[in-house]
Amino acid sequence: MEPTADVKRVFGKLTWTQLLGNLLGALLTWFYFRFVDYTAVQFQVEISRAEIVFFVVGFGTLIAIGIAWGSRWARPLEHAHTVAGSEAALVRRRAILVPYVFAALSFSGWILAGLVWGVLYPILWGIFTPARSLRSVFGITCVAGSVTAVLIFFSVEHQWRRVLPVFFPGGDLSAVPAVLRLRVRMRLLVIFLMLSVIPLSLLGILSYTRAAALSGVDPAAAPHIVENMLIFIVFFVAVGTLAAIGLSLYVAGSVAGPLGQLQTAMGDVERGDLETRCPVVTNDEIGAVAEGFNRMVGGLREREFLKETFGKYVSREVRDEILAGRVTLEGQAQEVTVLFADLRDFTPWVEATSPREVVRDLNEYFTEMDQAIREHRGLVLQFIGDEIEAAFGAPITYPAHPEMAVRAALEMRRRLRAWNAERARAGKTPLRHGIGIHTGSVLAGNIGSSERHSYALVGDPVNLASRIQSLNKEFGSDILVSGTTRRHLDGQFELVQLPAVRVKGKSVEVEVYRLV
Repeated sequence: MEPTADVKRVFGKLTWTQLLGNLLGALLTWFYFRFVDYTAVQFQVEISRAEIVFFVVGFGTLIAIGIAWGSRWARPLEHAHTVAGSEAALVRRRAILVPYVFAALSFSGWILAGLVWGVLYPILWGIFTPARSLRSVFGITCVAGSVTAVLIFFSVEHQWRRVLPVFFPGGDLSAVPAVLRLRVRMRLLVIFLMLSVIPLSLLGILSYTRAAALSGVDPAAAPHIVENMLIFIVFFVAVGTLAAIGLSLYVAGSVAGPLGQLQTAMGDVERGDLETRCPVVTNDEIGAVAEGFNRMVGGLREREFLKETFGKYVSREVRDEILAGRVTLEGQAQEVTVLFADLRDFTPWVEATSPREVVRDLNEYFTEMDQAIREHRGLVLQFIGDEIEAAFGAPITYPAHPEMAVRAALEMRRRLRAWNAERARAGKTPLRHGIGIHTGSVLAGNIGSSERHSYALVGDPVNLASRIQSLNKEFGSDILVSGTTRRHLDGQFELVQLPAVRVKGKSVEVEVYRLV
């Protein structure tokens, strides 16, 4: 259902709630003054047609005025999706104030009802006395009106919560200024007064006045007063019980409902669902807790996004260690094994292939090689054109980093063969690469400008690993391992020694081995 249609439908229900709630209060009040309160002038007087017409016209007029004014006040809420700027702010304020306005309209009607039935009615019927009119106004407005208004407030609030998120999709009720906020403590205090202090006080005062009247009446009339007192007590207990049940249900729901939704949302988060949200349907302390929960989940969602994004640059193990604070990214000397991989005949292939296909194939190649390196706890430091630089043993120290690097190279070889088989079936040219591996002590840490850092290795072993990778062209091999790395492997792999060579930047010959 469209949000606007849902708002109109709920407003229709709220109007009926207003009408039926006030009608029930009016009928109970009329019944009290007619058949319960023997001091009222209309007590057990024959009901005339004129009185019925007066009641219907008076009640209908008050309700019509309230509905007309309320509909005019609420009209902007029915077009919330089409407004912006200051008008949108007005709509958001009014959305929060809906229960208060309905209760205020109801109580205003009861103020007028007190004047109509406490003053105008006795004057028209010729039974006006100031004392009795004052009692009628107090009973109609202060007692019946306050109870009815409170019942309508909680009933309207309960129903209005269903559409309140339409006006606050972000759940930011606390950000709206200049609105009433019924705190939980005040809510419970109001209910305590309505259910205990006020009814008990009225029952005590009215019972005392009736009991005191027994001393000055004709003994023959005393039983009648006692009987009326019993009726009065039964009426108060019955009406008070019904009002207490209604108020208790609404108030319990107004507190337990949001707390239950919060508990459900917390359970979703505990199960790993970070897309969950707790509906914010009040602007009290419970609403503030729900807003805080949503902000917390949003922070967790952002952290998880950063965590997953970070995991695309490093292995999951490295990511988790860094985020847990167990790994420092400050510069430090570490012994690592460096791996370089470079595609062969890259320039002729690029010249003979469309740019879009080159990018797509490069991404596929890098994906395969990156997965092979990650599987063996390696960290891809960077992709440079068609070249890969990876490190094993940093930033997390692993004693077996030379073995991990060699196993990663074997996995890269296997993956490249499988990928080339797919390319051959698609009629594409197979690709070749060369891999160089060397172990040594480097400076590892975050390096860069004040605005941008990258984790990098600095030192001669990095350059030597790159030079060893280039020797694959000379020896016609695909994986070469330095003598230093070989001495860390304890004969675990089949290595064939090649003639020692002198590489650029080195004054001594380098010992290299081909990985079979």
